[in-house]
Amino acid sequence: MFRGSYDAKITEGRLKMPTDFEKLLRAAKIDQFYITSVDGKSAEIWPLPEWEKREAKLAEYSTLDDAVQKYLSWTSYYGQQVEIDKQARLSLPKTLREAAKLEGEVRVMGKIGYMEVVNLQTLQETLTSSAMTADDRAHVAGMLVSQKATVIP
Repeated sequence: MFRGSYDAKITEGRLKMPTDFEKLLRAAKIDQFYITSVDGKSAEIWPLPEWEKREAKLAEYSTLDDAVQKYLSWTSYYGQQVEIDKQARLSLPKTLREAAKLEGEVRVMGKIGYMEVVNLQTLQETLTSSAMTADDRAHVAGMLVSQKATVIP
């Protein structure tokens, strides 16, 4: 659903949704979102129906599972359910904005089922310091190729 990346601006704690993403959301009649983070370094903006699917999967696991509890603690600490306004703006949780330094110019990236909002400087530093390696590409290629596919010499 969400692909590509767009420059955006956060003013007074509100993110103006990039036009292409706004069009997708309006066409799908999605106006409720869960905004959260798993590490406080960026914001994840989940359409509420997608987040609810994730919650349903997590509910299948024991509440005694430490990794699930840690994940839920992080996503609850930074998370809030929000509604997009008529000007296509979303209010980002203050705790998350401060932790991820989300003010002014940011980048909104499509991550298939959700959008990620990152401080532009932080993103540039991250991309510079962690380039895709041959091993990374091979790992992804292995995930994309069917195990039953045959290789033609």
